[in-house]
Parts: sequence; C-alpha cells; structure tokens
Amino acid sequence: MAGRLANRHNEPKEVVKIRIRKNDTVKVIAGRDKGKVGRVLEVNRETGRILVEGVQMSKKHIKPNPGQGIKGGIAEREAPIHASNVMIVTNDGHTSRIGVKVETVGGKTRRVRIARKTGETLDKK
Repeated sequence: MAGRLANRHNEPKEVVKIRIRKNDTVKVIAGRDKGKVGRVLEVNRETGRILVEGVQMSKKHIKPNPGQGIKGGIAEREAPIHASNVMIVTNDGHTSRIGVKVETVGGKTRRVRIARKTGETLDKK
C-alpha cells in the first residue's frame, strides 16, 4: 500500500474480555439510564458493548415497504451500551463484579463465574 495510509478499520480487532453473558440480569451504573435493570439480549466482544432490554432506547425512522409487509413510522429499539457501565445483579438483588473460580467435581475441572460481593455462583449448571 505505497502512498496510502493504512485503514485502521481493516485491521483485526482485539477481542474484549467480557464476563457478562446473554440472559444475565444487569443494572446500569452510569449514563442516562443509570439505575435501570434489564436482561442482556446480546454481547459483542469485538466492540466491548452489550444490548440490554429496555435500556438506551433510540428512535429509528422506518420506511414503509408493502412488499415485505413493513409499516412505516418511528420505531423504538435498544442501542448498545458499553460493558463497563453495567454490573451483574445476583439472586438476592445485590450488584457485584464478576470473578472466576476453578471447581473440581469428580475428576473434571471447570471455571465457574461467581459474584465477588456475595460469593454466589452465577452459572446455572
């Protein structure tokens, strides 16, 4: 690529380590929706953002398309929020950071997510 600057968007992105998973219940700790609690719908590890149900609502103008049966108008949908702006909610309602503990059951070892504040296991299995 002589004479041209390298495009930073074409470089491979570093995957962000996010311990929050889909269907976790989280509480927003920063931003305009601070204090809201919702379920995680999607986790994007490439951008470090998550989609939380009912949080960061934005309006999108939709053009009608009768061929596909789409009515036009203004639709509200969730926008992604950065993973650092949420904390996981445990079963007893406390917000906590997430840690990892190695458990050995029988002869098998596996990593289990735990709540740092209460020590409660977050994984269902």
